[in-house]
Amino acid sequence: MEAMCEVAAQWGADQELEACCEWLERNYNYPRADHPLCTARRPKPPTPTLKEQALAILATAGGPDYPQQLTVLNTDQHILIKRALEALPQ
Repeated sequence: MEAMCEVAAQWGADQELEACCEWLERNYNYPRADHPLCTARRPKPPTPTLKEQALAILATAGGPDYPQQLTVLNTDQHILIKRALEALPQ
């Protein structure tokens, strides 16, 4: 029930924001794309830090919990972990 209420509240808030953006466009010729009101009211979630990304990769890899297996990283995972380690203070 709580999840349904959250979805309904989000839908209502999105409808109100959309109406406000339409009003600004109609009355003040604000362009729809990248409207500052939408950006301010619906910010994108922060991207995980390098450390968080590296730990997430390692959490899904094999490793010490599976001593019989070889841990394999793809190139992107390797580069990200390397960048995270290089960002550490010496």
